[in-house]
Amino acid sequence: MDVVSVSDLHKSYGKVHALDGVSFHVDRGEVFALLGPNGAGKTTSIEILEGFSHRDSGRVEVLGVDPGDRRRQRWLRTRIGIVLQELAVEPYLTVRQVLERNAGFFPDPRPVDEVIELVGLAPKRDARVKTLSGGQQRRLDVGLGIVGNPSLLFLDEPTTGLDPAARRTTWDLIRSLKSEGTTVLMSSHYMDEVEALAQRVAVMVSGRIVATGPPASIGGRELSEATIRFRLPEGVSVSDLPVGATGYEDGAIVVRTQDDVRVLARIVNWAIDGGIDLVGLSVTRLTLEDVYLGLTGGDAVTTDGTDR
Repeated sequence: MDVVSVSDLHKSYGKVHALDGVSFHVDRGEVFALLGPNGAGKTTSIEILEGFSHRDSGRVEVLGVDPGDRRRQRWLRTRIGIVLQELAVEPYLTVRQVLERNAGFFPDPRPVDEVIELVGLAPKRDARVKTLSGGQQRRLDVGLGIVGNPSLLFLDEPTTGLDPAARRTTWDLIRSLKSEGTTVLMSSHYMDEVEALAQRVAVMVSGRIVATGPPASIGGRELSEATIRFRLPEGVSVSDLPVGATGYEDGAIVVRTQDDVRVLARIVNWAIDGGIDLVGLSVTRLTLEDVYLGLTGGDAVTTDGTDR
């Protein structure tokens, strides 16, 4: 059974079609990412899945129930975890108190001290929320999302505002949750984060899903032209190469080809036979960011945040 199943989902706000026939599914135990520019429909989709917004039409099931069925919403909310971009938390409570209070809402919560360790807030367990930095508050948000030991975890931009070390700690936590069988549905603007964590990705544009698949192959990435780059040592000319160079970029020779294995083998064997160093040798294809920009019409992605 799919943990999340969405078919032909529609939602409008007046004349604005926020969702226009959205369909996707999330398998049990996978990390699934929704990508798209602001206004694409990601948040609306997630709010419907969480049961906080009603759809106009279409079929939706989360953990086998309709999140729009009020008779099942209480049951559903004890089995999902939610990490929003901003959570309203009482500023005068301590980290431990906030987590203990929320743990009481769930039938089988994680031990609070375990959660505090997992999100890296052990030194701050008795600190009041108002004294936490922005990045520490973000860690607390994640802690509130997992304290209920959910079967399905919604993560909305989970590492916004975190420094690089804290981002990697959060990534490790998400991987750990997945290994325990938790299903994760996340949205993010960080392409490196999506590549590191998600098994599948759906790209949304103007209320529609325009591409779905693994990050490595979505949008035809695995079939795209390869780019081989390297620098030659002094005394070796580009005319000596066994293949034709396409051009130069930042002083490096560039060779673009669809047959990257054979072309690379010719270059490397030539260099080995001649004792020639190929400085900075690399082989790349379209990045996930390249594909995303192409699918969304050039909407920029966000760079790494820093701990506030």
